[in-house]
Amino acid sequence: MADSSEPPKLPKFFEGAPLHAHSFQWNKCWETKCTPWDRGGPSMALHDLLKENPLGIIQLPTEGSPKRALVPGCGRGHDVLLLSSFGYDVYGLDVSSQALDEARQNAERALSEGLYKIEASTRGAINWTCQDFYAEEWKDVPTPFDLIFDYTFFCAMPPPLRPAWASRMKSLLRPGGRLVCLEFPSEKKASEPGPPWAAPPREYLGYLSNPGAQPPTDEHGGVVEGLAESVSPGGLKRLVHVKPRRTHESGTQDGRVQDYISVWAHADE
Repeated sequence: MADSSEPPKLPKFFEGAPLHAHSFQWNKCWETKCTPWDRGGPSMALHDLLKENPLGIIQLPTEGSPKRALVPGCGRGHDVLLLSSFGYDVYGLDVSSQALDEARQNAERALSEGLYKIEASTRGAINWTCQDFYAEEWKDVPTPFDLIFDYTFFCAMPPPLRPAWASRMKSLLRPGGRLVCLEFPSEKKASEPGPPWAAPPREYLGYLSNPGAQPPTDEHGGVVEGLAESVSPGGLKRLVHVKPRRTHESGTQDGRVQDYISVWAHADE
């Protein structure tokens, strides 16, 4: 979502909206061209992670071993195009049909201008799908996925939705697959309104370690640090947690990187 240094456009937009109306509000954002979360390009933190692939922690696509990826809340699809350049067959999912119209236009322009260098033997297929992330079944979308990338999607979820977010992520990630999160905004306080809602590392640990469960929280709904970090047998475990060398300007302050990038796998792997 938006840079926390920006005027609180989105918090005002969502103020008082019940959870069941959030999908309507996101679509309205696109219709009114209020999209402060759009970065204008792909995540360099994701690019560097895939390019460097420390310890071979991510199984990249090869000619004989295709892989599927998902970008929920894909917006204009910058990261969908990036993952395609690494050979993934990618599904960009958004609840807003307007967002996907703009994603198609963005993809046509970017690919015609050669903005995404192919990093694999071939470019992966690009698919756009207008679905509710939380729906039990999706039409014409094969699941599960080998890689899921979450950026400005978790922080779009108010605390009451986060147990369901984690449970859905777990169900969408195939055995051996990887969930990659670019954690933002990592230094926002839980007492501040959203979206974007506060997303320090303990939030990801609290919810992904035991998907579907509610970790201990404070009076503002923020996960209490140190009380929910043990991984349940059916949870996701964190394999990598680092500050990236490069990230979006919104994830830095005074030249200091605030974002983290984390990589998750099924606990029984």
